Amino acid sequence: MSIWAALAGGFVGTLILTTGLRAANTFNLTRIDLPFLLGTAFTSDRTRAKAIGYSAHFINGLIFALLYYAVFAAIDYSSWWLGTVFGLVHGLFAATALVNILLPLIHPRMGTSQTSAPDVALLEPPGFLMLNYGRGTPTVTLAAHLAYGTIVGGFLTWPS
Repeated sequence: MSIWAALAGGFVGTLILTTGLRAANTFNLTRIDLPFLLGTAFTSDRTRAKAIGYSAHFINGLIFALLYYAVFAAIDYSSWWLGTVFGLVHGLFAATALVNILLPLIHPRMGTSQTSAPDVALLEPPGFLMLNYGRGTPTVTLAAHLAYGTIVGGFLTWPS
């Protein structure tokens, strides 16, 4: 178990998570585009928002992998199945608190449930379990985060 394994797992896990969410978006299973949501927090230019958002999403993926590593190191145990459990908790946190409550508080271009009619919000707030972006959103989000956690946990079980 090493920090480099955590970073490698975080990179691969984020690649799989992002690709899975993008594919689900393309196949109309969800309207959510997490990198785009992140990028529009920094710019209103849609093209730049995607570039910034994907960069921010990968950095966040590495940060979360380091958090997983810290917990694994604290308990002195790592495994792919425990990574899957962490991925479940991570996905539930993202769908219920992070994107639903915290992101609308700081995102300058996202409406809230209190947005009045004269205000023009560029982005719809995700809502609980991000259901405002489609009924399939919770399922694909959790599946992507389960895969992320499994990959990070798997990378951390490799001998150093």
